[in-house]
Formats: sequence, structure tokens, C-alpha cells
Amino acid sequence: MKYPIGIQSFDQIINDGYVYVDKTALIHKLVTEGKIYFLSRPRRFGKSLLVSTLKNYYLGKKELFKGLAIDTLEKDWLEYPVFHLDFNGNDFTKAGTLAEKVEGTIATWEAQYGKDPIKATLGDRFTYVLAQAHKKYGRRAVVLIDEYDKPLLDVLDTGLSSMVDGEMRLLEDQHREILKGFYSIFKAADEHLQFVLLTGVTKFSQVSVFSGFNQPADISMDPRYEALCGITTEELYQYFDKSIAELADSYGYSIEETKELLRLQYDGYHFGRKLTDIYNPFSLLNVFASQNIQDYWFRSGTPTYLVRLLKHNKENLNDLTGKYYDPSQFVDYKADMEMPLPMIYQSGYLTIKGYNMRQNTFLLDFPNNEVKKGFVTIVANDYLHTKTDAGSWARDIVNALEAGDTEKFRKLLTSFLADIPYTMRRKEDERERERYFHYTFYLLMRMISCYTVYTEKQQSEGRVDCIVETPDYIYIFEFKLDGTADEALEQIEEKGYARPYEADNRPLYKIGVSFSSETGTVSDWKVNPT
Repeated sequence: MKYPIGIQSFDQIINDGYVYVDKTALIHKLVTEGKIYFLSRPRRFGKSLLVSTLKNYYLGKKELFKGLAIDTLEKDWLEYPVFHLDFNGNDFTKAGTLAEKVEGTIATWEAQYGKDPIKATLGDRFTYVLAQAHKKYGRRAVVLIDEYDKPLLDVLDTGLSSMVDGEMRLLEDQHREILKGFYSIFKAADEHLQFVLLTGVTKFSQVSVFSGFNQPADISMDPRYEALCGITTEELYQYFDKSIAELADSYGYSIEETKELLRLQYDGYHFGRKLTDIYNPFSLLNVFASQNIQDYWFRSGTPTYLVRLLKHNKENLNDLTGKYYDPSQFVDYKADMEMPLPMIYQSGYLTIKGYNMRQNTFLLDFPNNEVKKGFVTIVANDYLHTKTDAGSWARDIVNALEAGDTEKFRKLLTSFLADIPYTMRRKEDERERERYFHYTFYLLMRMISCYTVYTEKQQSEGRVDCIVETPDYIYIFEFKLDGTADEALEQIEEKGYARPYEADNRPLYKIGVSFSSETGTVSDWKVNPT
């Protein structure tokens, strides 16, 4: 089987015999039930392939779709004038790049359809081109814009600026104005438009680039199109059953064990209230091609702009994850507002994990182990400034827990915390000190949970600080700041945290830990095995 890794051209995938997960039934529904759309999906999730498929469909290339669902659904196969603009592959941190990109693209279209010397602005020139194309073909135009928001994401919160008419202006503001002027044509040229699709990661709303024209239908959370990009569980088993079998044989696992491993590592995305399970397509294709389970999607791009946002807003991941939100809190994003949550969600580092129909709220958390491990590790390294790599430390910790070695766990935890600079843990008041230690431990346990089962359980008698379950051991932790390990153990006993495990045959360790706000590390530690 040939896997189209890095290939986003629909015609190349079909002509060269690469595997193609058939989305054309949904595409036919899309083109017949609406006109102007916006779709937000994380990077490397198939947006460019979707755009390429639509381009070939509107160019009337019926032969490419033979045997696919749309082959029987579409009867006319008409050819339309198609205008495709792709913002991928450009570095918009350099002043003038966006203006050159848009100017060059419009100039190319003008060379094909004609230019009106009176039209001066980018919007007016593009409107004229669309009108001429409509006149030439006798059919309205199709406009496909891929990664429309990349010019903004590249410069978001960077402070980069350049001289404009003798005045220093932020690139972020310059780019927003250029895009608003360009996209405003969708209102002026409405009579010349058959279909419009803009794809991207984020939705910049209201005061941003979408305010200049008729609002597109945002299908990012539309239950009809949850599976438009990505690979569903059913599609995984339908198209890649042999690939799964080969991977299972390579690792010496059963088919079911391999499916579960793939689920934990790459599944877990949901893009609407139906909670349709979506796998990360980029990681799956790489796994099957290499027969090696790695963090392919996360390593393909570091979310530096998200880390910048978290630092800028002083937000902690534990303040954002595992909570229910109204859609307005994470769907819409205003580029001039200091809110990291929508960016983190729309970029794919958080996803929908539950839906409360009565309140119309959505539970947000990490989609899978690949994303959780990568993102939390980056945040931990940036937040703690420790010399020890947080990811490597987490793997060593898990090895100790799986071996039942509580003393090694203590040494690793103590040394890691001691390696954090004093300036990082120095806080002005008790509340901030407690918040620092709570967040530090949250980050460390979140990393550990990528390798083994971790739950912070709400029990009838209270919330347990931490429970770690491995195949052979159970650990119940209670933590105190400037207290004693005995006090922590007493709370475990008084609250009955171990009662749910009375029938479990695995050895159970109750561990009381006290942290010192003075030294920044473990000051007292006691283990009570049962």
C-alpha cells in the first residue's frame, strides 16, 4: 500500500495509486447545500487535500473520481473557473511577504482574465477578475483559500513591525488590513461566486478579517461535517486493516492490542456534539509507512505561538483542561483579545471530550497521548526552566513506578525539583507559592499519564491528589506544602482513598509527600504499603 505522506494533490494521489480515504459523499453534500464556507481544523489534518479535491471536482475532472462515492451522486460534471490561493509555504514574519504574495497571485489571474487599469485596490482588482471569469465561462467562479490565517499566526503576539509611510506598524496589524481588504470582495462579487471555501486553524472573528464581507457558514463544529477531515474509526478499519496487521506483527502484539495502542496514541479528536472519533491522519500514515509508533504530528511543528500566549496571559494548563465551556468561549477568537483557550483548541492541542446537551457546553481536554505528552513537556520545560529534560525524566519515573521502586521515584522527584532555579519558585505570598507547587506537580503528573494510567479522582470523601495505576501496582499520593508526610498519610486514611481498591489484587502504596517552599523540593516522604 502506498501512503500519501506530504502529498496534498488529489489528482496525484489518484493517478499514482496512493490510498485515498473517500470523503466525496460529504464533499457532494457540501457543494450542493451551501455557498460560502469556513472550516477550521488543526494543521496536517487534510485541509489542503480537501481543497485540492474540490478544485478537481469544480474543474470537471470526472475521470479522477471514478469508483468514488461522488461518481454516482454527481450527474453534470460542469467546469467552473477556479481561483486557488494557498498561504502554506510562506514565511510571513518577513515584512512585505504577504503583500507580495497577494499582489503576485492577483497579477497572475489578471494575465489570464484581463486587467482594468482603473481598479487600484487588491479587492477591486480581484472583483474585476471574478466578473471577467464569470463572463468568459458563463458560470460563476469558485474561490478556494487554504490556510487563510497563516499570515496572522506567523506574527501573532511577536511584536514584529516594519516601517509604513514613515511610521512603525506591527506586522499583525498590517496583515489584518491586507486580508480584510482582499476578503471584502466576497461581498462585492457575490453575483459572480458559485462556491467559496476558506480553511485554516483559527477563526478570527468580529474585529478581524471576516468583518469585511458576508459571514461564511462556519462548519467547523457542524455535526454533518465532523468527519470531513481526518480518519474515523470505521475508515481506519476499512482502509487500513492490512496495515494494522503488519504493525501488530512488527511489534509482536495482537490485532486488538495494536488497535488500542493506536487509539490511545492518535485518536480522540472530536469536532462537534456527535463526538465522532477522529484519528490524526498525518500520524497514522507515518506509522503505517514506517512501522514505527512515534509522535509524528507533534514533532512536525512546535506550537511556539501557543506557549507565547500562555506566558503572556499567565494561564496554566490546569486552569484550562478538563472543564466544560460554552462554545462562545473556545470557538470564536478575536485577535486583539488575550484569550489562549480558543487558539489551543483550534490548533488541535485540546479537543472536545464530552457534551452536556442540557447546558450546551463542551468538555475540553487533550485528544491523545501524542499531543498530551508533547505539549505538556514543552510547557513544563518552558515554565520550570529545569536543566533536566522533562520528557526524559517522565520516562524514568514511569520505569520506576512500573517496577514498584518507590525509593527511585522519590530520588527522581527530589532531584528534578531541586534542579529548578530558585527564581522560578520564589513567590510573593502563600497563595502564589501553593499555586506554583500545584501547577508544577500537575505538569509532571500529566506527563507521566502519557505512559501509564493516571487519574485525579473525585471520591465521596474528597479529591485525591494523585492516583497512578500500572499493570502491577497502585499508588495513592497525597501532597502537603510545608507540612509533614504523616499529615498526608493521615488524610489518605481518614478520607478512605484506598477503599475503591480493596478488591484489587495489585500491591498498593500509600505515599505521603511534603514539599518545602524554602528549598523547593521534597522535605518529607513516607510510604505505607498494603
